[in-house]
Amino acid sequence: MILNCIAVDDEPLALGLVCSFIEQTPFLKLTGRFSSGIKALEMIHEQQVDLIFLDIQMPDLTGIQVARLLEKQPGMPGPRVIFTTAFNNFAIEGYKVDALDCLLKSFDYEEFLKAANKARTYAELVKPVTQVSPAEEEYVFLKVEYQLVRVAIKDIIYIEGLKDYVKVYLENSSKPVLTLTSLKALEQKLSPKAFMRVHRSYIVALDKITSVTKNSLHIAELNITIGDQYKEAFSAYLSKWM
Repeated sequence: MILNCIAVDDEPLALGLVCSFIEQTPFLKLTGRFSSGIKALEMIHEQQVDLIFLDIQMPDLTGIQVARLLEKQPGMPGPRVIFTTAFNNFAIEGYKVDALDCLLKSFDYEEFLKAANKARTYAELVKPVTQVSPAEEEYVFLKVEYQLVRVAIKDIIYIEGLKDYVKVYLENSSKPVLTLTSLKALEQKLSPKAFMRVHRSYIVALDKITSVTKNSLHIAELNITIGDQYKEAFSAYLSKWM
């Protein structure tokens, strides 16, 4: 099981350390790094996040406030939190918001891994037995008018969100598939290893991107501006190739 993680800390050195620990842990995937609780919440509300390594003392929103504002879908577990703090008196507050653990700075990798293993154990306990990882799916079924249409995931180039519909653009197809769903709902059916939300209105297939500039990417015949709240996650993805 792979857990999608983000790290939130307004101290650059502390943020860098947590990110490096995440990247060396096989069952964790770093999907975003933020110096602001507000920016982190924007991403959490748009993308699937399983685990947050969250500093408590931050200038805009404290980690405790961020934890209280986390969106939880009815019947679904919300993102779990592991707090990071330099002050052990915050540990009690952390458990009041149902944090999995509280790491006291400056913690080492052994302490980090122990906390991360708690998160993995929790995720395995709450995962339905019949759930199939999106990465294992070869097809997705989309509601088109009065029928379900099977679309091969490998053929998806990018997805554009409208109000109540999304357009799914496919290879070897002159026009997109128009389906009644939300961009967020469709995103949750796709593997985060293969697809990424880069704009409020766009999800792209990562292996179909042909070029990238500072603020945009080119895919198929389209140039997409990378939204502000997605830049850190996309930069983290690009850093693997740099």
